[in-house]
Amino acid sequence: MILKTVNSVSDALEGVQDNMTFMLGGFGLSGIPENAIAELVKLNVKGVTCISNNAGVDDFGLGLLLQKKQIKKMVSSYVGENDEFERQMLSGELDVELIPQGTLAERCRAAQAGFPAIFTPAGYGTEVAEGKETREFDGKMYVLEHAFKADFAFVKAWKGDDAGNLIFKGTARNFNPCMAGAAKITVAEVEHLVPVGELDPNQIHIPGIFVQRIFQGVKYEKRIEQRTVRTKE
Repeated sequence: MILKTVNSVSDALEGVQDNMTFMLGGFGLSGIPENAIAELVKLNVKGVTCISNNAGVDDFGLGLLLQKKQIKKMVSSYVGENDEFERQMLSGELDVELIPQGTLAERCRAAQAGFPAIFTPAGYGTEVAEGKETREFDGKMYVLEHAFKADFAFVKAWKGDDAGNLIFKGTARNFNPCMAGAAKITVAEVEHLVPVGELDPNQIHIPGIFVQRIFQGVKYEKRIEQRTVRTKE
């Protein structure tokens, strides 16, 4: 049994350097690797490319890296609730590649599975397909999209064991499973770290083969991006 546990987030991010490409799980603020992001801010790495569904909000998640101008390029599905993301994109300070959400997920999954590229119908006939190879299959046109190439993938799970096996909880499952194993090094932070053998094998979402480093995170805020409640009648 190969144990993947490291003692701290600083150990987990060993080897992180300027100008690298990172994958970061999460959707909005759900399931984001809060500890890894905080450490990236602390390390003050510059010129990085971030592959993430969105960039959090202005003062939380990847928004913290945007505030410090640490991100050179965002590869995302939408700008979301981040005003600073929008400002930097419109001003030309930030290079942004907007990708259909399903295509973003499948390009992660292709990298995870070792496929160099995929064909998808999403974006055909639009600006998304400009300059890309297209091909017809069974009378329908598809666009060639290459698998992502990333140096690190940072994912967040509810529970994991020392071998790197992961269980996600609820909507925090989102992009995390398809990013695990999709980079040269996958770092998993978990709320509960347990010894090998304590997880029910039937409940494991991602096997440890896809994870190189795992640590137990601390002080999760788990903010809600938009809280909506019914008014009292």
